[in-house]
Amino acid sequence: MPQPVPVSAHNTRTRIGVVGAGSVGSSLAYAALIRGTAQEVALYDLAGDRVRAEGLDLAHGAMFTPASRVTASDDVAVLADSDVVFVTAGAKQKPGQTRMDLAGANAAVLETLMPRLVEQAPEAVFVLVTNPCDVLTVVAQRITGLPAGRVMASGTVLDTSRLRWLLAEEARVSTASVHATIVGEHGDTEFPLWSSANIGQIPLREWTVDGRRPFTEERLAEVADRTMNAAYTVIRGKGATNHAIGLAGARVAEAVLRDERTVLPVSTVLEDYRGISGVALSVPSVVARRGVVEQLLVPMDEREVALLRRSAEAIRGTLASIGR
Repeated sequence: MPQPVPVSAHNTRTRIGVVGAGSVGSSLAYAALIRGTAQEVALYDLAGDRVRAEGLDLAHGAMFTPASRVTASDDVAVLADSDVVFVTAGAKQKPGQTRMDLAGANAAVLETLMPRLVEQAPEAVFVLVTNPCDVLTVVAQRITGLPAGRVMASGTVLDTSRLRWLLAEEARVSTASVHATIVGEHGDTEFPLWSSANIGQIPLREWTVDGRRPFTEERLAEVADRTMNAAYTVIRGKGATNHAIGLAGARVAEAVLRDERTVLPVSTVLEDYRGISGVALSVPSVVARRGVVEQLLVPMDEREVALLRRSAEAIRGTLASIGR
């Protein structure tokens, strides 16, 4: 039987908690199991039959994964002593319902949920995946009073992966060789940092394919639009996005559990980041055992700084609209 990937010596048994056994929660748990992210994965959902069935389905594949234990229950105690807790549960957007309506409904869910999660896993890092994740990160951090670095959202980690995949396809290179990041809100005001984007240290705008430079300003605008609307494309075809966000969540968990100090564009409440405070936005951040330990002041041109501030105002506006 293959052994799990080594983790930090200070923690001999690592445990991921997942709140919500829907398509995103179950995909995250599956990704964590097959990647060997942690030795234990715990699933919690109010729908008892559903969560137990998901737990069984995952556990039945144990022979084919790194040694891991799966537990699943409608009792929140199943999350006890988790090192990382992902919140994927919440109200889904209904036809005719605004994003602000969704924010208010899910913020209300967190009022009851977050104190119970902290009670079960007082030392955990909490990761909000439920949308609108940036707004909910602010709400969750205020409810719990935890340090800002211990309450984060998956933010634009997945959006960044989508961007790099699109660029890699066009540039004809491996995705791993593309260095470009989406920052800001995980939503309509997010944007790429084109000023620092590069492939193998060659500025993106100077990259050539067959003697031509494909990344014109027009093409970059098209790529940014495709990235921002990628989720809607998937949702139209299959009803939800789940596999890629599951992988993104597992990657965030690994950065925490292995104390990697990996740079990821997760979303946490900012404090005087380019003059922005009190709202959660994704910026390149150092992720380690205690969550976000540093937000990097990456280079931005004047337009990008203005776009980041626009993103902050969008989050601030939604918080105000729901009385937060």
